[in-house]
Amino acid sequence: MKLFKNILASVKPHFEKGGKLEKMYPAYDAFETFLFVPDHTTHAGSHIRDAIDLKRTMITVVLALMPALFFGMWNVGQLHFTAIGEEFTLMSAFTFGALKMLPLIIVSYAVGLGVEFAFAISRGHSVNEGYLVTGMLIPMTMPIDVPLWMLAVSVVFAVIIGKEVFGGTGMNILNPALTARAFLFFAYPSFMSGDKVWINTGDSATVDGFSGATPLADLAANIPLDMSLIGSFFYGNIAGSVGETSTLAILIGAGILLVTGIASWRTMISVFIGGYVMGLLFNLWGANEFMMIPSYVHLLLGGFAFGAVFMATDPVTAAQTNTAKYIVGFLIGMLAILIRVFNPAYPEGMMLAILFMNVFAPLVDHYVVGANIKRRLKRVKV
Repeated sequence: MKLFKNILASVKPHFEKGGKLEKMYPAYDAFETFLFVPDHTTHAGSHIRDAIDLKRTMITVVLALMPALFFGMWNVGQLHFTAIGEEFTLMSAFTFGALKMLPLIIVSYAVGLGVEFAFAISRGHSVNEGYLVTGMLIPMTMPIDVPLWMLAVSVVFAVIIGKEVFGGTGMNILNPALTARAFLFFAYPSFMSGDKVWINTGDSATVDGFSGATPLADLAANIPLDMSLIGSFFYGNIAGSVGETSTLAILIGAGILLVTGIASWRTMISVFIGGYVMGLLFNLWGANEFMMIPSYVHLLLGGFAFGAVFMATDPVTAAQTNTAKYIVGFLIGMLAILIRVFNPAYPEGMMLAILFMNVFAPLVDHYVVGANIKRRLKRVKV
C-alpha cells in the first residue's frame, strides 16, 4: 500500500489548486480517500470525531451484500444448467453465474460513477460515496438477462433523477437503487416480468416442464404455492433477482449490518413485523391464493427480506427519529403485503412500498419531533 500512497502523493500537486488538472481534483480525491483514510476534516456543520468515515461505512454495506451476491451467482448457474438439462458442479454453477453477473456490475459502476464524477467536477465538490452501495444494489435487483444498455439507462436515471437533482448523497428522498428498478419496471415491463426473464438459458431449448417463473409470478397467475418448497424459499435456489432469492444469505448480511451498527434494527425489525401482521390479517379472509399464504411465508418470497435489510434501512431515505423508524418500517411491511395481495400486476410490492414511504418518512419525522416538543413544553408549564 505504501507504493500506491507514494504514487498518489507524487501526482497530487497536479490536481491541487494551480495545477494543470485542478478541475479534476474531485476524481483524484475520490481515489485517494477510497484507498486511504482522509487526512482532512470538515469545515462546516456538525463535527463528530469517529474512527469510521462514510466511505468505510459504505464498504461495510457492500461486504454485507457479499453472501447474497455469491449465493445469487451460484443460483444463476444452477438454474441455467437445470433449465437446459445438463449436470453441474458447485464451481461450474458459480463460475457461470459470476461471468453473467460481472458485466452487470461493471456497467453499473462505470456508468454510475461516470455520472457522479461529472457532477462532482462540474460542481467542484468531492465525489459522493453513496454510489459504492447503490452500484452493487442495482445489478443485484435486476434480472440476470437484462440488456446492458437498459441497465445503463436505468443507472443514469437513478443517479440523476433519483439523487443528483436533489443535491447528491444525503439530500435525495428516494432510494436510488429502487428508483433504477422502478424505472425499468415501468419503462420496459416485458424485461422485468414473465416466465423466463430470471433464467439465463442461452441458445439451448429448455427442458420440458421447466418454468422460470418466480413463486410470486406463479401466484399472480393463480397457481397455488407448493408448500413443500418452503426450504427452497428460505435457502434461495429459486428463480428471482440475483440478490433477493436467499433469505438465509440476506440474514447473514443483516447480522453484519447490525453488529457493526450500520443499519437500524428498529427499521429492520419493524418491516418484518408489519409484513407478518398484514399476512395474518389476510389469512382471516383467504379470498385468493395470495391471502391464503401463511404469513411467515410472505417474508420469504420476492424481495421482501432484501428490501427490509438493505433498502428500508438506507440512512438517507429512511426515517431519522427512533419512533418514526418503528412507524415507517411497520408501514413498509404492511404496504408491501397489501400491494402484493390486492394488485397481482405488481406482485413485488416491496419496491413500491419502500419508495412510497421514502416520500412520507420526513412527514412522519416532522410529527414525531412535533409531538416530542409539545410533550416537553407541557412539562415546563407544570
